[in-house]
Amino acid sequence: MDKEYLIKKWLADELTDAELEAFKKLDDYDMHTKILEGAQYFKASDVSEISDINDMYVRMENAANAVSEKTNWYRPLLKVAAVFAVLLGISFFFFTDNDSTIKTLANQKLTIELPDASEVVVNAKSILVFNENKWETKREVSLTGEAFFKVKKGSAFDVITKDGKVTVLGTQFNVKNRENYFEVKCFEGLVRVKHGEYTRNLPAGNTLRVIDGNLTFETVNLNNPQWLSNISSFKSVPFYEVINEFERQYDIKVTMNGIDTKRLFTGGFVHNNLQEGLKSITLPLDLTYSIDINNNITLRYNK
Repeated sequence: MDKEYLIKKWLADELTDAELEAFKKLDDYDMHTKILEGAQYFKASDVSEISDINDMYVRMENAANAVSEKTNWYRPLLKVAAVFAVLLGISFFFFTDNDSTIKTLANQKLTIELPDASEVVVNAKSILVFNENKWETKREVSLTGEAFFKVKKGSAFDVITKDGKVTVLGTQFNVKNRENYFEVKCFEGLVRVKHGEYTRNLPAGNTLRVIDGNLTFETVNLNNPQWLSNISSFKSVPFYEVINEFERQYDIKVTMNGIDTKRLFTGGFVHNNLQEGLKSITLPLDLTYSIDINNNITLRYNK
């Protein structure tokens, strides 16, 4: 049977018993199930649009109280140990006026130890800036892009982005700041997020996201971000942001012909297999792709 036919039917939960057996016999069955589990793991209905900011924070506090009861439902896309300090290219380190600037390339992740032994894992095409000489009196970093933080307990620790400020005392959290996209996920402890005129606490198990000015709130799996294990995962995120992340992780250009780029996508893709990654982001939306001799990729709807 045709492999893509079986995968599409599996995604739709429409496999017959015979087709299921054929699907399990695919040579890359394990990889497909691990990657495509993301579409079943997430539930888009858990995301709520916030029209009243005060109502959002009331619901945030209620969600924080309930998160311990929900954690058994969640499970990671892949139970793989995160491999830090994956160097797939050359990072740039700058020292200007005692500022240390770390800039990662496409398809690169880098682990940085800050002066207080706090740890930062910087995702692809991101910039992190901090001042080592002032660190004892001012624990502050500037971030453009995405990073995961494990902060040692101590004085206030601030992450400054163009779209907001995150303040913690000691915890684990992820900050993503891309064009028209701001997201903070708290995995441990409590973080304080300031976006515009709003300043609120975000407890563990919660995510605050702003896309094109629209603020949403949702619960989050308490396992570390999947990108630490070379998987990008998304939950009800506009498809254009999925493509932007795909381009960053593979250092390629994707062209979309007649595709609704604001359509919400739930699922994920691996960072180390271009063909499998493309299948993961196209099959769930009934898309097809082509790759030219220059490695340029074009997506379009199946006819």
